Amino acid sequence: MSSQRDRGRVYFDHNATAPLRPEARDAMLAALDLVGNPSSIHADGRAARDCVETARERVARLVGAMPSEVVFTSGATEANNWVLTSGWDRVLISDVEHESVLVPGRRSTAEIIPLPVLTSGEVDVGRIADHVLCGPGTGRDLVTLQYANNETGIVQDVAAVAGFCRAHDVAVHTDAVQAAGRLPLQFDALNVDFMSVSAHKLGGPKGIGALIIRDGVTIPNAISGGGQERSRRSGTENVAAIAGFGAAAAAALRDISHMSGLQQMRDAFEAELKVLTPEAVVVGEDAPRLANTSCLAVPGLRSETLVIKCDLAGFSISAGAACSSGKASRSHILMAMGLDDKVVNGAVRLSLGWTTSKADLESFLKRWRELSGGATPLGQTVRMETSSHRRAFP
Repeated sequence: MSSQRDRGRVYFDHNATAPLRPEARDAMLAALDLVGNPSSIHADGRAARDCVETARERVARLVGAMPSEVVFTSGATEANNWVLTSGWDRVLISDVEHESVLVPGRRSTAEIIPLPVLTSGEVDVGRIADHVLCGPGTGRDLVTLQYANNETGIVQDVAAVAGFCRAHDVAVHTDAVQAAGRLPLQFDALNVDFMSVSAHKLGGPKGIGALIIRDGVTIPNAISGGGQERSRRSGTENVAAIAGFGAAAAAALRDISHMSGLQQMRDAFEAELKVLTPEAVVVGEDAPRLANTSCLAVPGLRSETLVIKCDLAGFSISAGAACSSGKASRSHILMAMGLDDKVVNGAVRLSLGWTTSKADLESFLKRWRELSGGATPLGQTVRMETSSHRRAFP
């Protein structure tokens, strides 16, 4: 199968979905030849069960959890919905959460307490503490706080929030979809009770994810029936997708040390773009960010127009979250940060990953003035200066 680059395209949308890793494809193809049902006790069933449990161990290692804490789901959206609708009295939700957290929160029976963010995009930890301390103390309160934002890459201090909440008998859930495979994760050390992850953000197949549930923590079962996933989510497991998830998790964990090289490439790219377009804004530039994410805006430009122009030029970028039914709309995340309307309306995201090369970013910079409305001087050469390092991802 040819790559995006082979077809004359450059892919900068890893936060929406990462290209399938070859290790994941191979694992899925092998799993498709396993004829047995993982719940069957004969040799064919045991072979399928071994495949599922191997993948469970790999996902557990990726997030620093025990295999018994990993429950496979159809993706992070299901995992988030499962947690948010589990009968809480109060749910504290940051204003920059993904829609798969915000929407089920609004539809739940819980009292919803919105948590504003600072202009840096980081949640106001003091505000969380105030709400926790004035709570009823029923043990049925939940704080949900994303680990890293899908649009800006801004990283939240989940450990600090979770440590405080645990001391006050408040449960904590983190949507770690964007962080998994890009930051070292230790589920136990974080002190969270629930963590959502998804395969397709790190090079696994679409339609498979997991909810990590701390051992000893109970919530209502997601699906009742045959008793699969320790009765928490019944139904015959999607063995091939689970195998692909496990293989992608192992590959992402192996490559996590390359993130420093990717960050160097990202930082050099942003610096060069600001030389070409001094009025450009890098959202969250001074906040802790994922190494792979660059949210850019040129005041006066329309994000949807820029996305289309880049698409026609062979660059896949995005405006906002790709999970919003393919629609380009004003970002609730950027608005929550209090950014100027001109920035919100012109913001686009480039998210890098295991397929990204320095040459990809240089090719984008060569076309940037043209794409953003200016003219690139004939014969202009753009060269990104970075610290000496090998290409982050072959």
